[in-house]
Amino acid sequence: MRSIRMRMVAIGAAVVVAGVGGWQLLPSDHEKKDPIVVGTTDVITSLDPAGAYDAGSWAVYNNVYQSLLTFREGSSTPVPDAAKSCTFVGQKLQTYQCELRDDVSFSSGHKMTAEDVKFSFDRIFKIKSDLGPEPLFSMIASVKAEGNTVTFNLKTKDATFPSKLATGAGSIVDSSQYPADGLRKGDSVSGSGPYLLKGYTKDSSGHPVSASLEPNPHYHGAVTKSGLPITVRYFAEADQLNDAWQAKQVDVTHREMPPSVLAKLSPGPDLRITTSPGYDIRAMNFNLKSPSPVSRVKVREAAAALIDRGALVNAVYSGTVDPLYSVIPQGFTGHSTAFFDAYPQPDAVKAKSLLKGEQLPVRFDMAYRKLGANGAEAEEIKKQLEKDGLFKVNLIAEADWPKMQQNYAEGKYDAYTAGWLADFPDPDNFSQPLVGTGNSLHNNYSDKTADELIRQTQEYTDRGRTAEDFKALQEKVAEDVPLIPLWQGKNYVLGNKDISGSQYLSDGTGVWRLWELGWI
Repeated sequence: MRSIRMRMVAIGAAVVVAGVGGWQLLPSDHEKKDPIVVGTTDVITSLDPAGAYDAGSWAVYNNVYQSLLTFREGSSTPVPDAAKSCTFVGQKLQTYQCELRDDVSFSSGHKMTAEDVKFSFDRIFKIKSDLGPEPLFSMIASVKAEGNTVTFNLKTKDATFPSKLATGAGSIVDSSQYPADGLRKGDSVSGSGPYLLKGYTKDSSGHPVSASLEPNPHYHGAVTKSGLPITVRYFAEADQLNDAWQAKQVDVTHREMPPSVLAKLSPGPDLRITTSPGYDIRAMNFNLKSPSPVSRVKVREAAAALIDRGALVNAVYSGTVDPLYSVIPQGFTGHSTAFFDAYPQPDAVKAKSLLKGEQLPVRFDMAYRKLGANGAEAEEIKKQLEKDGLFKVNLIAEADWPKMQQNYAEGKYDAYTAGWLADFPDPDNFSQPLVGTGNSLHNNYSDKTADELIRQTQEYTDRGRTAEDFKALQEKVAEDVPLIPLWQGKNYVLGNKDISGSQYLSDGTGVWRLWELGWI
């Protein structure tokens, strides 16, 4: 949602570090080796890369697995990690080759080969997990391994393919340890990343409680810094994360503290606050498959005509997020205000006109994950839609995030709210996976015009040339309303006075850099 020239929100923006003197940025001479505790409300859906497409899972993948490519801190250009080199072959952008490093081994001791890379991608398509990353690689026609070289043959041109390889979806698994036709069972990992997963605990419901990571002494790749032991603690509620932070039970927090707490943060000698413009968005997603009442476009347009983002942002989030009027957020090529142009202000008269012929109120279910401000957000949306008697919304609170993902993948909700965190720094990541045919939202939206516009944007290595096509795509989305963009977040990382490197933990490239954290 921002300027015409693409710049990743957190890369092109200044990072604010408050409440710390320059001397504190340097580690002390005393090498403390205790694990650094990082708190988050994100969830690990699966430890197997073929079974998850969410921020919580990929944050761990960044550290325990390797991809062929990765992103360095502050850069939107992917660089080799498990690969020695990667490049497009020819000018058609449909053949991409990588030569592997010859010194990479998995934690099992098995040396990584080109066959492991091919195996890792082939199993994604063979398993076809509803919660997996297959939609991100819909352009792959085949993967070939020959010697130390891997060749990706693409169905269509895709200049963003290297960036997609650099995500958690491109994690390479050990073919001797992972089944070819099913997800790996158990809670262990055989990876080659900068960290080893030494422990993983879950509660009686199967939700993650903690993950213990230790530096991998045999890692070889793009990360040149050896990190310290890390314990990641997972909290079911934002208030629980805040309680742990206040009690000094966690040293760093990322995603998500309560909005009311974030809004009142102020610099101090005991607190380091890192904020940057957000690269995550949140939307109300519709099920377009009949007989869902929201499968009819006029019903969705009427809902869009009633949403008041300003009221939502102020009432629920205390101004810690910004209203969003486009699927592509500010800071990326192609951002526009398409939904504002189509629905400039809440308009009950327009909504009623759009619902002519419908039995009023239009009744539908809307699910949300029971976490933090999500419930208050859902209640505010319900209030706005029901205010003039045009809709009746039945809210469904889901405490189990993996279950909710499975349910919306199976079309069990008429609508649901969910966030989307950038996988890689390009507007393509907010288009094809969200509004392309076979998208990861599983909302049954498929439009030839939208697909063609997405395809056209993928043809340009000069991403600035995609601006008009992306803007046209946003107009098409505002016309069809498969979803309603609600807000764009800000990125907050809190670190206590004893921690260095917290400002590098998350920078908008989609990589969670646990190895940057240290003791002062």
